[in-house]
Order: sequence, then structure tokens, then C-alpha cells
Amino acid sequence: MIRINLDVMMARRKMSLTELAERVGLTLANLSILKNEKAKAIRFSTLDALCRALDCQPGDLLEYTGD
Repeated sequence: MIRINLDVMMARRKMSLTELAERVGLTLANLSILKNEKAKAIRFSTLDALCRALDCQPGDLLEYTGD
């Protein structure tokens, strides 16, 4: 299983969901799907935008748990 640690990175950067949505150009609904780990896939362009906005690496957002 791949976990999406978006909420962790947002907390570290003290960034709200609304602010992040504006920075990456996603709707709140789509960003919430990612944050709540309901997404089945993520585009590289979205991952790139999230990494830019949160000043992090893809490995900071994605974690393989082996479940």
C-alpha cells in the first residue's frame, strides 16, 4: 500500500488546504481526495506541483507501507 502523507507536509509547512489548492491549481475536492488517501492515482504534474508548493521531495509525500 502507498500512503500519501500530504497532511503531514501541510502541517510542517503550516499551510491550509485552501492555500495549497490555490498554489497547485487543484480544486479543494480533488486535494481532499489526495489528503484523505482516497486517490487511486496521481499525475506526475500534480506531484510536481505539490512538491514545488510544499518545498519537498516526492518521497516526503509518498510512503510504501507493504500492507
